[in-house]
Amino acid sequence: MDIKIFVQEFIAAINAYDTKKYLDLWQEDAVLEDKSIKQLYKSQEGVKKYFEKYFVGYKTQTRLIKLSIVNEQQAHVEVQFTSYNQPGTFDFVFKEGKIASAVADFK
Repeated sequence: MDIKIFVQEFIAAINAYDTKKYLDLWQEDAVLEDKSIKQLYKSQEGVKKYFEKYFVGYKTQTRLIKLSIVNEQQAHVEVQFTSYNQPGTFDFVFKEGKIASAVADFK
């Protein structure tokens, strides 16, 4: 898996509000924790609710600032939400070419 390409596809799916493509990047049993709102979303269904509310619903656009590859299964991503001029981060853990878990934090 090429993490750089994966992250580019992740951000492209967000910016296109493409729920199907976005969910295809996540494991069925993925877990997403958003520290900024103190919420935990479990499974693709939970991730879908999060995406549709905070990205599709708020028309959030995202720009990659920095990608730090920790190892073959982990990456730290710094982004800018251009719709709100707000920075944020994602810490990903990958499994079998998809996101197994993520921690999001928006400043």
